[in-house]
Amino acid sequence: MSSQRKRLIHPAWIVAAVGFLALVGAAGFRSAPGVMMVPLQEEFGWGSATISLAISINILLFGLTAPFAAALMNRFGIRKVTTGALLLISAGSALSIFATTPFVLIFTWGILIGLGSGSMALVFAATITNTWFVARRGLVSGILSAGSATGQLVFLPVMAGLVTTSGWRAASLVIAGASLAVVPLILLFMRNSPAELGVRRYGESEAAAAKVAAEAAEAPPTGNPAKYALTVLREAAKTRTFWALAAGFAICGATTNGLIGVHFIPSAHDHGMPETTAAGLLAAVGIFDIVGTIASGWLTDRVNPRILLGIYYFGRGISLLLLPVLLSATIQPSLIIFIVVYGLDWVATVPPTIAICNEVFGKKGPIVFGWVFASHQVGASIAALTAGIIRDQTGEYTLAWFGAAALCAVAAWISFRIRKVPALTN
Repeated sequence: MSSQRKRLIHPAWIVAAVGFLALVGAAGFRSAPGVMMVPLQEEFGWGSATISLAISINILLFGLTAPFAAALMNRFGIRKVTTGALLLISAGSALSIFATTPFVLIFTWGILIGLGSGSMALVFAATITNTWFVARRGLVSGILSAGSATGQLVFLPVMAGLVTTSGWRAASLVIAGASLAVVPLILLFMRNSPAELGVRRYGESEAAAAKVAAEAAEAPPTGNPAKYALTVLREAAKTRTFWALAAGFAICGATTNGLIGVHFIPSAHDHGMPETTAAGLLAAVGIFDIVGTIASGWLTDRVNPRILLGIYYFGRGISLLLLPVLLSATIQPSLIIFIVVYGLDWVATVPPTIAICNEVFGKKGPIVFGWVFASHQVGASIAALTAGIIRDQTGEYTLAWFGAAALCAVAAWISFRIRKVPALTN
């Protein structure tokens, strides 16, 4: 291990940095639907529910793909799976410019980008954290989770400007190019494990590294990754901790990606706000989210993650409860209250959730987190479609905001009750 002592920067930090850039590149589409809904409605006359269906399928696949992607990374390595995911996102976004019927929109936005982004979901962050780090896991998972927020921050104003000046097709091509641009970085700098470079995980002792190497030699990753992912699910499903995390994260997805991520801009537009202004506010959420998520990672290394989850969900519920009033206010700067509180909380739930998965389920933690994240996207998918239907039926989103606030209270209660008992470590 002498080569490790000579390195000024541990390779784990380089892998984390490249992973962060990959998450930023893949996050482009996450910011797109909100600014593209109104232009699609105006060009094709499609209702909110029709467009929400394509987004809902995307969100659903985004989650359901995650645990299988984690198993594939375990079997074939992080680099190959990540490269394939970015190529799928790029292809789906580029082909979406030919969407003149809902079916094509569903195939490109829903299926292709859903599968690609699902393989680049937050399970990617969990895998890098677990594979490359022993120390600073909370902080690293927080930084990687903030990659999606950074992508939103970078892309939202660009998307809104392009949609306004050049149309939604130009915005789709920009997303395709951004995803494709990250591929060379993955091929050049991403490594599958510390063993490839002859180093230990960051913060790992020599004795612990020797034990991990011996276990890997005795049981190298072989077999069907899909079967392995399902086996882990069956084992995890026998524990209350898994179901508590899954229920809380389903509500997390419903109240972030599915609701605010898709419907905030259309809702603000209903209240007379220009799309570019609403996109700017949503991008500001990304700014505060970067701060909140990294701080959450730092806190996760020091505070019981169950307590953190409960506080985060409670704070999110309060902000959603106030949103209808703030949107209706004659003084729009009052929305800054929502932007700050909600922004700090957007992805702050991820580091403590990853920490609990790794703590309770050991080396299978990333795959268990993949299944927990699948529940996150199931909740987001249902919320995206339900909010669109509510908007079509009532002409406003108020019931959606109040329902989401109530769900956050449930998630806070569930999180406080998660038991600290190791359940699945082999």
